[in-house]
Amino acid sequence: MNPFKTVLTLLCLFVITVANAQHAPKNRVIILTDIEADADDTQSLIRLLLYSNDIDIKGLIATTSVHQKTWIVPESIQKIISVYNKVLPNLRKHDPAYPDAQKLSMLVKKGQPGYGLNATGAGKNSAGSDWIIRELKQNDPRPLWISVWGGANTLAQALYTLKNSNDVATMKKMVAKLRVYTISDQDDSGIWIRNNFPELFYILTPGGYGKATWLAMSKAVDGANNETISNRWIADNIQQSKGPLGALYPDVAYTMEGDTPSWLSLIPNGLNVPNHPEWGGWGGRYELYKPNLADFDAKGFTGGVPIESETRPIFTNAADSYTPVLFNNYGRAVRNDTVSFHDNWATIWRWRDDYQNDFAARMDWTTKPYRGANHPPVPAVGHSMAITVTAGEIFSLDASGTTDPDGDNLSYLWFQYAETGTLKTPVKILVAENLYKIFLLAPEVKTTGTTQFILKVTDKGKPALSRYKRVFLTIKPR
Repeated sequence: MNPFKTVLTLLCLFVITVANAQHAPKNRVIILTDIEADADDTQSLIRLLLYSNDIDIKGLIATTSVHQKTWIVPESIQKIISVYNKVLPNLRKHDPAYPDAQKLSMLVKKGQPGYGLNATGAGKNSAGSDWIIRELKQNDPRPLWISVWGGANTLAQALYTLKNSNDVATMKKMVAKLRVYTISDQDDSGIWIRNNFPELFYILTPGGYGKATWLAMSKAVDGANNETISNRWIADNIQQSKGPLGALYPDVAYTMEGDTPSWLSLIPNGLNVPNHPEWGGWGGRYELYKPNLADFDAKGFTGGVPIESETRPIFTNAADSYTPVLFNNYGRAVRNDTVSFHDNWATIWRWRDDYQNDFAARMDWTTKPYRGANHPPVPAVGHSMAITVTAGEIFSLDASGTTDPDGDNLSYLWFQYAETGTLKTPVKILVAENLYKIFLLAPEVKTTGTTQFILKVTDKGKPALSRYKRVFLTIKPR
């Protein structure tokens, strides 16, 4: 059994509750991007800047990759920041926490303009690798996320330098602060990092791109509504008549924002818990285990990066069982779809309409006044975030205290996220699942089990925006 699927102690519950609190510290992140290898890096960076009020960006480092081996393009990052500066005054009407463009510009650094491990080693430090080391040594208790959109050799160089200049105990502490999510292996340094730093927190789909969870960011799913990733939706909601930042957002070349899942779960939306990828969020759900390479597209496309077997557990592909909820024109407002899905891609695309509408609203913030745009609701629950009940007991969950900053009407949806705990039996909701207060029946169990319920609150603004709360449920036998 995966130990990360069990909520072991009340202390753990307390920590996660604090992490989900509205005023929790912002997640800090350094981006490694092979920008200009594909249009999707530009797309992802534009989206990221619209969340720079909620995420603490600590570095924007231009790197190479297997798709761009001999050059880096930091000036393309600077160009996007200069356009961000044009819309910054309007963004600050919606949140004064948006950072100065000059501050962001100073975070742009250069990695080595060479490919993979051949560009690492003694004397191969770069401004980018030095910057990672500098940030890692800061007196900051927060984890440091490294979001890798291309090759990882700038991170490899930083780790090489640290290992050769620190004792074992110091190195162990620094590695413990790192959180890495790489969009597949786009050079040969990723496997070197994982083999040489086996305790490093690492999220990755190894092997070819074909089975990668990140594909779900823009994957058209048979039998599902794919409207919000269509080129027409992107044109109408992101690109055209949306100000200079929208005008800069390029058309899809290969895939839309393939890099975005590497940081999407850092957004504080009440669902995302970055330190627990096995609990799922906008960026997907990942479980800790040593993958069998035969199950991970071992002969698939990598651009030429060799595929090697993993020597250690990593956070990697996990499957969700998901049945979409549809809206009725008459009578009861919601119903379950007649089709269900079960795969690793569902861990991302199940939230697609939510994160796409959220992006569209942020793009509106670049041009519209506060009262002319939509802002997300603020969910609340009228009880503890951690509840213990006995098998056969009827209990309630309620969203008392939920508000909306724009005064919009709100819709509620409660559902069990069954993959997040040890309980395999569904918890039956005894009433309509879209009431603000619901009653449930605890199932019969022989041993204590855990699960999570998600409260999703969606406003009726344009575009409709959603936020969440997690309730941790423990069920004891009679």
